[in-house]
Amino acid sequence: MKASDRYHKWVEWSDEDQVYIGRCPDLITGIHGDDPVRVYQELEEVTEQVVQHLLDTGRELPTAVTRPMREVV
Repeated sequence: MKASDRYHKWVEWSDEDQVYIGRCPDLITGIHGDDPVRVYQELEEVTEQVVQHLLDTGRELPTAVTRPMREVV
């Protein structure tokens, strides 16, 4: 498992912006684009780069606090 795998990532459509937005709130604010698959690929790349930068500079990785919903009531 890569260090970046501990962080929850997702892509969703934004009616307001009329684009897909990829999110990883524990690390970055977001990635956007017209193709949801490409947006997710870019999101994966950017989160990996952020994690690697933190590790390379000797900083601690933030605690992963965002979790997917486990139950729908």
